[in-house]
This record gives sequence, C-alpha cells and structure tokens, in this order.
Amino acid sequence: MSARLVLPALFGLAMAVALAGLVLRFDWLCLPALLAGWYLADLLSGLIHLALDYHPCPAGKGLDEIFFYTGSRESADYLARRAACMARLNAFQRVVFDFKTHHPRPDALGRRSLGHQITPTLVLALPAALVLDIAVVWGTGPGWTIALGTSLLLGSAFAQHFHGSLHCPVVPAHIMLLRRVGLLMTPAAHQLHHDTLQRDFATNCGWSNPLVNRLFRFLRRRGMLDDAGLEPVG
Repeated sequence: MSARLVLPALFGLAMAVALAGLVLRFDWLCLPALLAGWYLADLLSGLIHLALDYHPCPAGKGLDEIFFYTGSRESADYLARRAACMARLNAFQRVVFDFKTHHPRPDALGRRSLGHQITPTLVLALPAALVLDIAVVWGTGPGWTIALGTSLLLGSAFAQHFHGSLHCPVVPAHIMLLRRVGLLMTPAAHQLHHDTLQRDFATNCGWSNPLVNRLFRFLRRRGMLDDAGLEPVG
C-alpha cells in the first residue's frame, strides 16, 4: 500500500487519540496553548521554508536542465529527463529541488494531491504524534501540554497543504473558514514572499513572519544566504 495512504491514516489515528485526551483534560489554559502551538507550527514552516529556499541543490545532476526547461512539462522528453534527475537525488535533495521549482511555477503546488503535499512532513510528524499519544495515555501532564502538542503537530503536518491552498484558485470550505478567523494567511499576504523571496517565509498563518524576517536580515548581513542557492546550477 502506498505511503501516501498509510502515513495519513496512521497520523489520523494518532491524532484522534491525542484529541480524545485533550477533551478529557481540557481546561482554560488549553486555549492559549492551542494558539501557542499554532504559532510554533507557523514558525517552523517559516524557518524550514527559509532554509530550503536558500540551500543549494547538488551540482552536476542535470537539475538546471529541467529547472529551466522551455518545452511542455507534460512531454515525454521532460518527464524522462526529470525521472532521470530525481533518481540521482536522495529524499532531502528532492525536497530542496521542489522548493526551488515552486518559485517560478507556484501554481503547481496547488494542483498536487493532499497525500503528495503532506507525506514528506508525516515522516517526522507521525513519530512525534505517537510520542504525544504515549504522554496522553500513560502520562499525567496537564491538558495544556496536550493542547500545545496537538496544535503544533496539526499545523506542522498540514503546512504544505496550507501552502498549496495559497496557490489554488478554489479551496475547500475549511480553508476559507480558517482564513476568515485569521488562523491561515491569505494568498495576497503570501504573494509578498514571491515578490522578493526575501521576506515572509512562513506559510501557515504568518504570525511568525516578523520574527523570521528579522532572522533573515541578520543572516543576510553576514553573507549566509546567497542568492545563488535559489536556483540549481549545472
């Protein structure tokens, strides 16, 4: 069975256990903890986005040929070239390259399936969710710790789904609702990132962007974020 089916199913079960524990131990401190977890998930999305945007792709893999490919990206030639290039990369390098290709072709992320968007994240989020479940079932910690962990994990696991929705003309009702109450950012707010690639890296709600922007400027002044990392080289 495909990992794009198994991982989301297992993560869903793990989060159901966590949510059940949250309901049983819910108190007033859970509300600020939920918001704090959502902020931390947004912060993680921004830090990871910043790091992968500027992390250079490995040279000599032919990635520049498919990045700057001028023909149809549905052609047999392009698909064969891409498959050959991807076979030369490890899993992390593929993720880095996807972040590069997102900038000139942002709408492609919005067309991808939910499973495609979140499966790489679930490789890390699922073990963390299982640890949270152990704390819920056998631990005696207060409800706010479960709230913090649950919110952080949900926001982190679905970060690429939220990011993809920013590049999709029609989004499901739950995305629109979360935008209306300020828990997700709008496409207009995210466009500020694409305009310069030097600000607003967080893609969930954007609450952490002021902090991430300051970090970016600090690293930029010290020559640690070279524009050469934004595109693959031959």
